[in-house]
Amino acid sequence: MYQSPLPVIGWAATLAVLVFAWWRGGSAERYGATLKIATSLVALSVHHLLNQETISVALLVADGVLAIGFLILAIRYSSLWIGAAMLLQAGQFSLHAYYLVSALERDRLYAVANNLITLAILLCILAGTVIAWRARIRAAG
Repeated sequence: MYQSPLPVIGWAATLAVLVFAWWRGGSAERYGATLKIATSLVALSVHHLLNQETISVALLVADGVLAIGFLILAIRYSSLWIGAAMLLQAGQFSLHAYYLVSALERDRLYAVANNLITLAILLCILAGTVIAWRARIRAAG
């Protein structure tokens, strides 16, 4: 299926952050992690089901949905990690839009930028989960 172990590591990290957010996070972290995994699954299915011409549009729509989801969470929960994740997602949306409008083939630069942004979003969710967990421990103790 994959030619490199990196996608498997990426999926493992994504699932680990999702599980950790649901286990120790608050509502914002759970919703954020669920949004991220849902759009990641959409992106995975898009790559396997659609042809090359429509993949870019579908990924742009998925990124837009995730950015709007993070915006709604940022307004609802007023959390810094959600704001950072929202801005990163806006950058990812811009990356997809640039490649789509310019009619560029997705190259190594695209892949590296896309993966680094995804990693940064996962780190934002992870940081938010740790902060929420520690705040609950401090409030209980």
